[in-house]
Amino acid sequence: MTHKKFVLFDFDGVIADSFALAYDVAKTLHPPLGADQYRTLFEGNIYDGIKTLPGGMDPDEYFKLFEPRAKNEIDIKPGIADIIATLAERYTLVIVSSTITMPIREFLDRHRLLHHFAWIMGKDVHASKVEKMRMIFEKYGIGADDCVFITDTLGDMREAKEHEMGTIGVSWGFHAHETLGKGIPFRIVDTPAELHDAVDDYFAANTGL
Repeated sequence: MTHKKFVLFDFDGVIADSFALAYDVAKTLHPPLGADQYRTLFEGNIYDGIKTLPGGMDPDEYFKLFEPRAKNEIDIKPGIADIIATLAERYTLVIVSSTITMPIREFLDRHRLLHHFAWIMGKDVHASKVEKMRMIFEKYGIGADDCVFITDTLGDMREAKEHEMGTIGVSWGFHAHETLGKGIPFRIVDTPAELHDAVDDYFAANTGL
């Protein structure tokens, strides 16, 4: 019997509809920042991206402003809760995010989704998603071919590529189709309902599941 496959979820932009708040906070700390310029910061690891801004941006200052507003200003992506519950029946789910862990846990708990995830990995676990993926491999005794990463940014796809891990892009988050396509994902989906087939098809095509 083969062990369970793992579905890794980015949080912001995939589960949480958080772009508006994230950009507003970033612009507060760096007023010249345009929305398109902000999106380009996510074409690599965001913590590398903000270092390219003149004067940089302090992540601690960002979260100090972001956290108090998040509870009231961030909604869940409609339809994603049902898909998470469905995927959790067959796969092991893990959050791999650049946001800090506790607000993610609180958000998921508020939406009755926390129990579906085996591990919530925020920035406080490690700033690099490459390293967080490595930690998942070590903890569960699996490899990249046992996983697929669902994300809304090219940067995440590039980090997954470091392990030759497959990705599925979602077009409702921080990056549009054209940008996501540069990461050569297995598939780009436009609605949460498409994720179930995309994940099943990925593992069927890549591991003979």
